[in-house]
Amino acid sequence: MNKTLEILQAVTEAPGVSGYESPIRKILKDLLIPFSSEHMVDNLGSLIVAKEGKSAEPKIMIAAHMDEVGFMVTRITDEGFIKFQQLGGWWEQVLLSQRVEVLTDNKKIIGIIGAKAPHIMSQEERKQPIKMNSLYIDVGSTSKEETEQLGIKPGDPVVPWSPFMVSSNGKTILAKALDDRAGCAMVVEIFQRLKGIHHQNTIYGVMTVQEEVGLRGAATSVNVVKPDLAIVVDVTVATDTPGINDNEVATKNYLGKGPVIGFYDASMIPNIPLRNLVVRTAEENNIPYQVEVMAGGGTDAGKIHIYRQGVPSVVIGIPVRYIHDHIGVAHLDDYRNAVDLICRLVETINMETLTKLHNEL
Repeated sequence: MNKTLEILQAVTEAPGVSGYESPIRKILKDLLIPFSSEHMVDNLGSLIVAKEGKSAEPKIMIAAHMDEVGFMVTRITDEGFIKFQQLGGWWEQVLLSQRVEVLTDNKKIIGIIGAKAPHIMSQEERKQPIKMNSLYIDVGSTSKEETEQLGIKPGDPVVPWSPFMVSSNGKTILAKALDDRAGCAMVVEIFQRLKGIHHQNTIYGVMTVQEEVGLRGAATSVNVVKPDLAIVVDVTVATDTPGINDNEVATKNYLGKGPVIGFYDASMIPNIPLRNLVVRTAEENNIPYQVEVMAGGGTDAGKIHIYRQGVPSVVIGIPVRYIHDHIGVAHLDDYRNAVDLICRLVETINMETLTKLHNEL
């Protein structure tokens, strides 16, 4: 297995739902520290590492969120079943019969998400989507005491159980938490590639927490970094699957057609001169790219770009099929081209670039 796949496997298989990011933070810290000059963790839990080039300024914040969508145990029924609440956005229809890991203080317990069997549903019930409050986690217990003896208690985090895989064609990967562990892995590789390059700026790699529940880590970490410019690395919905027509999405994003540059989402309109610089950089270096316009959703850039007097910000990501699901699908070419694009971009940005961007507003 090559280095990229090793990194992707390590970061996607690690647990780390919103508010419970400690396991993935430790892995990312170990991966990033060898390539950084300093590091810290802010009071909310976001990891911040720095790499100074030939100049201390401008300060470029490259952010990706380390939390994944998951669940939290709320109570245990008398029969031993686990009730839970979602952490981040889930569509109930993708949850039934999926395996999950309940993370206790000292071990992982495998369970399955269940609901009332269709065999005993009324005809009317069968026609209705299953509601979140009807679901439960079954760990094989027959009583509350038995579940408690496993060490499970209210407040324990729950993550999807989904081992990392490379598809048969060798071009795509299948994994949980690609939103946004793919972005975290890209930041790791960007720091590795830039180790021997004398860029005229200081790079801050920021692994934010609690993005899936309100962009909270971005709001605190931007106050620590105080960046001059920000690149948010995230994933977006791949719209190349059956059943999606041109009238349902503003732009189509395909696996294997290149990284995606965000032109609009519900949380941010990017800095236009910076957006144009990204496009120019891609074209000058023959890096394929796609454009995204999304009416809903947002990224950490939504908080970062309005810090103090404003931070020129842009989102660069990759399309992923089935995000906010137990397993997503991403293309390795998109991943590598996104890393290449961001590295090329960072190499060109200095104080003169920043002044020019401001003058072009």
